[in-house]
Amino acid sequence: MTQIDILSLGYDELLEELLLMGEPKFRAKQIFSWLHEKKVTSFSEMTTLSLQLREKLKEKFCLNRLKIVKRLASSIDDTVKYLYQLPDGNYVETVWMEYHHGVSVCLSTQVGCRMGCKFCASTIAGFVRNLTTGEILLQIYEAERDMGKNIDSIVLMGIGEPLDNYDNVISFLKILSNPEGRGMSLRHVTLSTCGIVPRIYELAKDAAGITLSISLHSSSDDNRSEIMPINRRYNISELLEAANSFFKETGRRITFEYAVIEDVNSAEKDAAKLAGILKGMQCHVNLIPINPIAERSFHGSRKTAKKFMDALSNYGINATVRRTLGSDIEAACGQLRRNAIEK
Repeated sequence: MTQIDILSLGYDELLEELLLMGEPKFRAKQIFSWLHEKKVTSFSEMTTLSLQLREKLKEKFCLNRLKIVKRLASSIDDTVKYLYQLPDGNYVETVWMEYHHGVSVCLSTQVGCRMGCKFCASTIAGFVRNLTTGEILLQIYEAERDMGKNIDSIVLMGIGEPLDNYDNVISFLKILSNPEGRGMSLRHVTLSTCGIVPRIYELAKDAAGITLSISLHSSSDDNRSEIMPINRRYNISELLEAANSFFKETGRRITFEYAVIEDVNSAEKDAAKLAGILKGMQCHVNLIPINPIAERSFHGSRKTAKKFMDALSNYGINATVRRTLGSDIEAACGQLRRNAIEK
């Protein structure tokens, strides 16, 4: 009999499975809390359950773990980068980031990525598969166990495109926010997308409290299509229309990510055009000094990003330059995974 991944079950799904086993309804609340609040690693730790029930659970369900293959701690800030090995031998990355306002963790949602953005290391090694709901959750649980403290916020901004793994990501968010478990408000979760437009409309209904971050990276369709193939399917106009709809539906301000790349999108005219298309929108622009990638010739700097920010500010657009964390530990998404595959 194939075992069921119990961490991937939502509360109602777990309840249904337990009822089929002849267990009373209150068992679902007990077990859900053990899994997602106490973060146990085996059924034997569920001491409020009888030994007989624990054995039945062990027979029907599997309770997976992720193996920490590499753990890099920055010597210049409180950033820790994990390379995890999944049960099937694939790899993903997670980044632990500490700020004065709390701890945030950057999660992966896929093994690799099929979006093909030219400046991103995650897509170079190719797409393998989607992460399960449980594998997304385990990135948090393993890091919290290792660090000995809990996180305060989450960014779905690691390897993969979250909206390309939509069902599992929504399931993850529902488990994360369920009051019978962790009960985290989705206001503490940011989802970053390159712009799968139909899913943005769905997200506004399925996860209304979430913060949406859109990877824009250009104000020109021709230029954006060159560096981000998704633009050939959903252009900037369609993307901004979806962003405006998301704001109207949820009341949540949009963040636009913009990687400032020398000689690609960093000129004064680029800032002017970006300001023009964003004028009147409830949004914030997060400027990113591009991370160098061995396979690409793209380059940038904080100085260039700061100059671009000043230009946007002159046009009345709210913009900041992202703080660089973990620059000494290969913190750019996809680098550790790619190195592990090569080895």
